[in-house]
Amino acid sequence: MITLKGVAKTFGAARILDDIDLEIPAGQRIALIGSNGAGKTTLFRCLLGEYVHEGRVTIDGRDPRRDRTEVLRLVGFVPQIAPRLEMPVAALMRYVADVSRGDVADMGAVAERMGLDVDQIARRPFVRLSGGMKQKLLIALALGRPTRMLILDEPAANLDPAARASLFDLLAERADATMIISSHRIDEIAALVNRVIELERGRIVLDDTVTDVGALGSVFEVALETAREEASFARAAADWGLVRDADRWSGSIAGPDRLRFLGFVARHAGLVRSLAMDDRTPAAPDASIAREDAHDGLLADR
Repeated sequence: MITLKGVAKTFGAARILDDIDLEIPAGQRIALIGSNGAGKTTLFRCLLGEYVHEGRVTIDGRDPRRDRTEVLRLVGFVPQIAPRLEMPVAALMRYVADVSRGDVADMGAVAERMGLDVDQIARRPFVRLSGGMKQKLLIALALGRPTRMLILDEPAANLDPAARASLFDLLAERADATMIISSHRIDEIAALVNRVIELERGRIVLDDTVTDVGALGSVFEVALETAREEASFARAAADWGLVRDADRWSGSIAGPDRLRFLGFVARHAGLVRSLAMDDRTPAAPDASIAREDAHDGLLADR
C-alpha cells in the first residue's frame, strides 16, 4: 500500500532523511521508533504530501503531493504537536467530516469514548482547549472517519491513563487498517504492532517483524491493597481508573500500559502491601502475570 524509494529530505545543511527505501503492505501495523531528530515526523510529513523531497512516495498507487486530496481521504493522522487552529470545535469537526466524507456523529462517539464531551466545547476555539482535550479531539477526528490507513505521531501524549486505555482499545478494533505509530516507548505499543522500524539520523537501522506481542486489546484486571491512606496515591490511582474499597483498589489496565502501571506501583512501594494482575483478555488463558505472592519480588528494589 505504501512505497518509498530513495526518499531524502534536507533542511539547509541538515539531511533529515537519507535515502529511505520502504515497502509497507496493506494491513501491516508498524511501530516507528527512534530518538528525537531521527526523522520520524519528517517521514510522516512526506507521506502526507506536506514536503517536497527527493525520491518517490506512493500511497495506494497515488502521489501524496500530486493527489493529495485523494490520499488524505485514505489517511487518518494524529500529529505530535497540535496545530494552532482558531476554528471552533464544531466547525472543525464539520470541516473534517466534509473533506473526508465522514460523519460528525461518528467522530463525537470516538471523542466520548476518549472521555471528551464535544457538545460542551462545541463553540470553543480549538486553540483554547487544554492539551489533553486537543489530543482527544485529534484522535476522534482521525479514528471517527472511514480510513484505510492511520498515521499516529506520539498519539498517547497528553492523555490520562483512562483515555490511553480507550485509545488502545480503539486501535485494537481497527486491526485491519494499515498503521504507522510513532512512539518513544515500544513497550506501550508492542501489543498493537507486527513490525518495528527504527530510524537513526534519517536512515533505517532496524526493520524487523514482531512475533510475540500479545493479543490486541489485551486487558489486565488489577487488585491491590495499601497499608495506609495517602492522598497523592489516591489521586493517582483514581487517574488510572482504580476504584477504592477501604484499603483495597481494583480496576482494569490496558495491556500496552502494563509496564507504566507497574512503574507507578513501584514508586509507591512503601505503601502498597499486595498486588495482583490477571490477564482477562477475551479468549486468552487465565494466567496471572503478577500475584500477591510475587509482591516482594516486584518491589524488591524499593
